[in-house]
Amino acid sequence: MKEEAMVDKRLIKKYPNRRLYDTAISSYITLADVKALVVDGIEFKVTDAKTGADLTRTILLQIISEEEEGGEPIFSSELLAQVIRAYGGGMQNMLTSYLEKSMELWVDQQRVMRERARHFIDANNPMQVLTQIAEQNLTIWQQAMDRFKPEQTQHGEQARHSEDAKTADPSQSKD
Repeated sequence: MKEEAMVDKRLIKKYPNRRLYDTAISSYITLADVKALVVDGIEFKVTDAKTGADLTRTILLQIISEEEEGGEPIFSSELLAQVIRAYGGGMQNMLTSYLEKSMELWVDQQRVMRERARHFIDANNPMQVLTQIAEQNLTIWQQAMDRFKPEQTQHGEQARHSEDAKTADPSQSKD
């Protein structure tokens, strides 16, 4: 079964001169091109052109290293130190599994959020969406105001009734 999965993967060969050759397009590519394959979800395998050794993880780590140095890092120094401490420990396999599952969950959550946002926008044109939001906000605001209204009306009526009572019964007057 793993043999079949390998057939679907794109083969990239790394030569001693550090150049990467994509056999699918018969052309040399850069690490940026490999990153684009990752982002696009295209499966690939990087092998040493001379020995056939699998270098995929090494190339992925190199891409991560460049990303961490170039922009806003994902991995803090403390997190990296903790990962290094986990190597060789009895829990290393558990950590690997935990990180993989956590990342899968995170990716799934991102996908769901994108789908919901896309559905929300695709279902309506932007002006309809804004109009619906405004109408919903107005309804909520009116409901909130209605909650205060009976209390104020009740006090207002009581105040009028007590004022009427004072006028009708002079003994109630403080004068």
